[in-house]
Formats: sequence, C-alpha cells, structure tokens
Amino acid sequence: MITRITGTLLSATPLQAVIETGGLAYEVHIPVTTAERLPQLGATAKLHTLVVYREDSQTMYGFASEEERDFFRLLVEKVSGIGPKTALSVLSKLSLPTLHSAIAGGDVALLAKCPGIGKKTAERLVIELRDKLGATTTTSTTAPSAHSESPVGENKVRDAVLALVALGYKAADADKSVRQALIALGPTATTEALIKRALG
Repeated sequence: MITRITGTLLSATPLQAVIETGGLAYEVHIPVTTAERLPQLGATAKLHTLVVYREDSQTMYGFASEEERDFFRLLVEKVSGIGPKTALSVLSKLSLPTLHSAIAGGDVALLAKCPGIGKKTAERLVIELRDKLGATTTTSTTAPSAHSESPVGENKVRDAVLALVALGYKAADADKSVRQALIALGPTATTEALIKRALG
C-alpha cells in the first residue's frame, strides 16, 4: 500500500496533481482543499495517499494531511452510497474541521449541499460516522506546505467559520474564506486574525 508520495510537482489543477519521484510521474487525484495548499510547480510536494484498486483500474488519491486521507477512507469504506469520486467532492466543498463539526452536530442541511450528497446520504453519513470521527483526529506533522491542521488548528478554523456564519455568511462560503485566510496567514494565526482576514 502506498501511503505517501514525495517528489517534484510537475503540474496541478484543482482536482489533480502530477508528482515525479524516482523517475516516474504519478497522477494523483486531490480535493480542492489540498490543491489550495500545494507548492509552486517545480517544488517538492508531499501528499498522504490512498490507492483504490478496481478490476480495471487503480487510482491514487492524495491529501495534504493524514487526517484528510483517513477521513476520505472512512467515507469510502464506511458510508454506503459514497464512492471515491463523491468523497473527493465532499472534501473539496468543505474543510475537515467543518465536516467534523457538521457530522458531530448532525447538520444534514450543510452536508447535503456537497455535490453528489442528497439529504438521505447526508443523514447516513451522520449516523455512520458520528462515532468514528476519533479515528481521524490523530496529529499529523507533515503536509505539502506546512499547513497541516492539528486538532488545535481545527478548533481555530471551526470557531472562525462559526463566527462568520453567525454574521450571516453561508457555511460553505465561510469555510472557503477561512481556508484562504489560513493559507495566507499561516498555521499560527489566531481565530480573531482568521476572522478579520476572511472578512477583509
């Protein structure tokens, strides 16, 4: 099982990266939340991976942190009706802290806004994953651009998103604004700084 890939970033789109290592170039499918944290082309990128094998194909999926990869694995393996493509779209729409918060709080309406997720699938997602979230909260120390979110970082992101929602932002828009603020300010930014930047 290939669990991590490190190499030169040859190309990148919002949903795909090509990384060269050991003379081979690997096509890795990624969520938008990981694409936002990739380094410049030609720089060294590091992704935590999961390879999904099918009868007629094998596809590598990559993530900025181990937590995101493990959450992706939970979605694919534990929630009936969610395959790799849908799981990737879920992680592209919302950051991991927001997903954790939505599942823990039973926010079916927010989860149902993810592409490929209807109300019934969102309800199933909450029921099947609420008790399993502890498996995705181990601390990661590596990410492509040092923006891996520790549990403390997750709390800051979650609090900032909730503050924006309280100010009238839609949850998905608040999540995106806070993610961009975190990338701009770095992992040491306070909740207040993230909110101020997101409102910027």
